[in-house]
Amino acid sequence: MAKNLVIVESPAKAKTIEKFLGSDFQVESSYGHIVDLPSKEMAIDVENGFTPKYEVSPDKKALVSKLKTLSKNAETVWLASDEDREGEAISWHLAEELKLDKAKTKRIVFHEITKSAILKAIDNPREINYDLVNAQQARRVLDRLVGYELSPVLWRKIKSGLSAGRVQSVAVRLIVEREREIQDFKPVATFSVVAEFTNESGKSFKARLPKNFNTKKEAEDFLQKNIGSIYKVSDLETKPTKKSPAAPFTTSTLQQEAARKLYLPVGITMQLAQRLYEAGLITYMRTDSVNLSAEAMKAAEDEITRSYGKEFSKPRSFVTKSKGAQEAHEAIRPTDMSRHSVNVERDQARLYDLIWKRTLASQMSDAELERTNVKIEANNHSELFAATGEVLLFEGFLKVYLEGNDDDDEEQEGMLPAMKVGEKLQNQSITATERYSRPAARYTEASLVKKLEELGIGRPSTYAPTISTIINRNYVEKGNLDGQERQYAQLTLESGKINQKTLTENTGSDKGKLVPTDIGSIVTDFLVKNFENILDYNFTARVEQDFDEIAEGNRNWANMMKDFYAHFHPNVKEVEANADRESGERILGKDPKTGKPVSVRLGKFGPMAQIGEPDDDDKQFASLRQDQNIGNITLEEALNLFLLPKNLGTYKGEDVEVSNGRFGPYVRFGKTFISLPKGEDPLDVTMVRAQELIDEKLKADAPIATYKGEGVQKGVGRFGPFIKWNGLFINVSRKYNFDNLSQSDIVELIEDKLQKDIDKVIHNWESEGIVVEKARWGRSVITKGKIKIELSKDVDASKLTLDQVKDLIEKKAPAKKTAAKKTATKTTAKKATTKKK
Repeated sequence: MAKNLVIVESPAKAKTIEKFLGSDFQVESSYGHIVDLPSKEMAIDVENGFTPKYEVSPDKKALVSKLKTLSKNAETVWLASDEDREGEAISWHLAEELKLDKAKTKRIVFHEITKSAILKAIDNPREINYDLVNAQQARRVLDRLVGYELSPVLWRKIKSGLSAGRVQSVAVRLIVEREREIQDFKPVATFSVVAEFTNESGKSFKARLPKNFNTKKEAEDFLQKNIGSIYKVSDLETKPTKKSPAAPFTTSTLQQEAARKLYLPVGITMQLAQRLYEAGLITYMRTDSVNLSAEAMKAAEDEITRSYGKEFSKPRSFVTKSKGAQEAHEAIRPTDMSRHSVNVERDQARLYDLIWKRTLASQMSDAELERTNVKIEANNHSELFAATGEVLLFEGFLKVYLEGNDDDDEEQEGMLPAMKVGEKLQNQSITATERYSRPAARYTEASLVKKLEELGIGRPSTYAPTISTIINRNYVEKGNLDGQERQYAQLTLESGKINQKTLTENTGSDKGKLVPTDIGSIVTDFLVKNFENILDYNFTARVEQDFDEIAEGNRNWANMMKDFYAHFHPNVKEVEANADRESGERILGKDPKTGKPVSVRLGKFGPMAQIGEPDDDDKQFASLRQDQNIGNITLEEALNLFLLPKNLGTYKGEDVEVSNGRFGPYVRFGKTFISLPKGEDPLDVTMVRAQELIDEKLKADAPIATYKGEGVQKGVGRFGPFIKWNGLFINVSRKYNFDNLSQSDIVELIEDKLQKDIDKVIHNWESEGIVVEKARWGRSVITKGKIKIELSKDVDASKLTLDQVKDLIEKKAPAKKTAAKKTATKTTAKKATTKKK
């Protein structure tokens, strides 16, 4: 038994730390928090100082028991969870739940997982910082209060199953408001003018007219003025300029830059960074600070001098602008500046490369440039053309790295040929191009993070989970529209003649951008109307500042809760009692056939259109298509929904119709449903087109072989090629020729799959309908009907008894409805039936 027990929150972190400590140290993982608030109740004692009621989750009980035994036998227990508020809370929970003796318990923190950092931490232990614990507790409790009190209001007033969150709801509001800006935006067309000139040496370059023309006629009149014009350089200014490198990465800037350069979603970026940190390759990845330690700056200086030369080195310190730069002693950087690349999984390696380049560049010399501004005049009018160019004199930090930019339209300035004042220029062409003003762009994950940070909403640890939560709750989705074609005019003066042509451009593309769903918009409107404070950007930012004050020991967290709840709870009760139900209803106009109103709203099964008044007995309903939205659907588009389903006839003895369903438009062939290809309008589908789709489906579904009397089909799905046999979907790896699978290939694939399914079963209590199986990442899972319970890695599922498993299932199973509620439901149903009659 080791004298020292070190407890960290991650197995990967434990594995790395074990390398640095001797045999007297045993490193164990807590697998995150060992206690949490139960999910089926608020678990906050509002009457007694807002005390949280933490409990050990069933899948952590064996782990807690193990850690208790180990901690009792150890001479010293070292709590080594992460250095942020969440990590401090994990250490506190361990100390409380394991009942650790304060005299033999030490708290250690480190910013990087390297031998020197770990040994330094061991030499400099401290006690648990209860100010940080209280700041984490305050966030957890406040968010629990908001979620558990607001969500039931949404169930009653909008739709069951909805939920609200303090930061998430504000993030959705940003996206909804941006979408409405875009919908309300009226594009204005202007004509921008670009001319191509050649200097006396025969070298060409482009120059712009600094102003735009509002109409095509103005642009054409200007081109007319330039017929036969003589041009010369009227002014030329050359001056030196510099570019300085960006600061090292914070959590936010890493997420933004990884999105721009590596096209990684925010959540994936944080997962990759976590692995790099746990492997000891980078410093802690949740930080608001742009500061580098003196040791890191020296290491960077040495590496820059060694790799690029002394003239490329310029050590510099950056100032953290964020007021709440909590627990953030350093920016994200490599732990070893001399390690240019790492031998890890591809995306981790790409992210490491980005971090290494950004860190080194931050300590490098400015790039030195020469900027030239040229003005060009004509002999017969007063308008001046302007050209700007840059020449790179010294690369400096640009040798390693250049920060990305969110502005897609930003044009890079190029080089200009050598010219002098008074030099005559030959005009090759002048082009006036119609350009439409554009609304603010929809948010990407990265630009949303940037906006939240600018507003002071959330902290490094909250950005990724906030975005994944609002997408998972279907308040926001990743856009998938390719955009629409739009025509624009272009006038060109060339060889003394003006030519005109019409071009097309794509506009309104939202691929990968964050777009609010109907339910997201409706929930946002309801919350803004009834809970103005909770959805207020300034209020949400002030709450973050309050958490910072608690972390610094300047505010009592329970008093903060009391002040908040005194206003929040009465507001909830008032809305619960008096607010109207919200469906997002819009009246679009009247049905020309019946004269009845046409409206759209949120129904029980999603967005829907309706013809008729609410109390009409013969009102009609139709579901909106997936690509349609309550907020912007037109009357014509809504009326078209009532033309479906459309019967097309019969084919091969089966009825054929086209319709629109919950998951998009489809063709129905007897009992077979065939989704229409993306972008295809169901109203345009003819019988000929339906037959094409049916034939393709029949061909795809035709068996390619048989095994034990059952047909084998093949297809390509979300995760690649597969075969289907007897209800089993079996992935086909690259070692097989998918286009030419032999009978022996198919037998091998099926038998391998069947054997794997047998091998992964740990327990199968058939009489109870309970199965325990191996799952991914070394875990195991209990299944009974629709109930699934994933067990943590530390649980040895092979040793579980049936009674233990039943106990876990009973705790997981939803509570049964009471007899009173059943009776009430029957009474309601009876009344509804009577009314219908």
